[in-house]
Amino acid sequence: MKFDVYSIDNAPEKSRATLEGVKQAYGFVPNLFGVFAESPAATQAYAAIGKALESAGLNPVEQQVVFLSVSAENGCKYCVAAHSTIAKGVKMPAEVLAALRDQDDLPDDRLQALAAFTRTVVQNRGWVLDADLQAFVDAGFERRHVLDVLTIIAMKTLSNYTNHIAETPLDEAFSEQAW
Repeated sequence: MKFDVYSIDNAPEKSRATLEGVKQAYGFVPNLFGVFAESPAATQAYAAIGKALESAGLNPVEQQVVFLSVSAENGCKYCVAAHSTIAKGVKMPAEVLAALRDQDDLPDDRLQALAAFTRTVVQNRGWVLDADLQAFVDAGFERRHVLDVLTIIAMKTLSNYTNHIAETPLDEAFSEQAW
């Protein structure tokens, strides 16, 4: 089944306002949103989670560690490229970004704990051991951060699975970070 990549002009009416907001934020409508536009609910949900993350306890670099850890774990080429581009924009250190893309250990202990915890949650579908939670807390994170990680995992599950099913074409804006 082929999925359309809608523009603002041809998207279902109930998706257009969200696409307009995305265009204002990014300067263009990423193909993922063009695919989401088929479902106003998916379009609005993804945008709303993104907006909600502005209140997260994780800083922008830490958020990108989670986005990239989930996307790499799920094998989502589109999202790894997109979030690699965003990570560069939030000034993630190049060696951290390279390690995330290669699914290697990170050179920063705190970020390594965040990436490891995220992968553990994804791999075990939320069933983590007390030792996993303790390692996360020992790295300086709090309960709030556990919930931030889960929120990002929910967001990435929506986009990663959509990209797998729809075979979303990579945007030119993300092509330098193709994975």
